[in-house]
Amino acid sequence: MAKSFKRGSSNMPISDINITPLVDVMLVLVIIFLITAPIMTHKIRIDLPQPNQDVKPPENPPEPKKIVIKADGTLYMANRRMTEQQLLGQLRVIGQMPKDKQPEVQIQADDNVQYKFVAKVLSDAKNVDVKKVGFINTN
Repeated sequence: MAKSFKRGSSNMPISDINITPLVDVMLVLVIIFLITAPIMTHKIRIDLPQPNQDVKPPENPPEPKKIVIKADGTLYMANRRMTEQQLLGQLRVIGQMPKDKQPEVQIQADDNVQYKFVAKVLSDAKNVDVKKVGFINTN
């Protein structure tokens, strides 16, 4: 049964809004604002890299070498089918070049090729010290 409070001499219930919860919520929001406001004004100094004027890009970069790996694992370089040993020999020649003269080795693998074929080419390139390896997306 609802309890009514009397105001004066009438028997009507009090219809005033209880603002205590509203004041509690507002005080919490004020405290949160006072805590987070100094954090938002805190500055963080970041040293961004500056362009180096002494280093110039190569004028005639070497033509990239493209390796195509088909879905069945066959390897092609310069539109010529190669065995793993032939490809390793080509990568070894590239790896012996000076770092700034090495052409980029670009790998284009079929969508359905097993990862082990791609991993083998990558590990061979790393083992013979090829520095620039990229991937070509056919889509």
